[in-house]
Amino acid sequence: VQLQASGGGLVQAGGSLRLSCVVSGGTFSSYDMGWFRQAPGKEREFVATISWSGGRIYYADSVKGRFTISRDNAKNTVYLQMDVLKPEDTAVYCCAADVSNRGGTDSRRYHYWGQGTQVTVSS
Repeated sequence: VQLQASGGGLVQAGGSLRLSCVVSGGTFSSYDMGWFRQAPGKEREFVATISWSGGRIYYADSVKGRFTISRDNAKNTVYLQMDVLKPEDTAVYCCAADVSNRGGTDSRRYHYWGQGTQVTVSS
């Protein structure tokens, strides 16, 4: 299973970005998917997760109301729409797949990871 994230970049505070993560080599429609981020000098943190059907979605409190996770099972792709970006959102964002559908907010329960895409928000 391979995950390819894209869509990162440099944006001013208050702006928006849309991240995409394409999954290949597996059964995307059966996986829960998550987005995590890691800022320099900090530990990896949970951002958002969506169940295989899209019926369960959770967000970190820090992004709730600003970020939206979604998926298109026909395109094997999960998205993260990020609005009202803040400088503290600056990080490398990674997508991850949970084949057991138990991961939730715990990164240790995700089985496959993408390489990450850099998001930089300037003040």
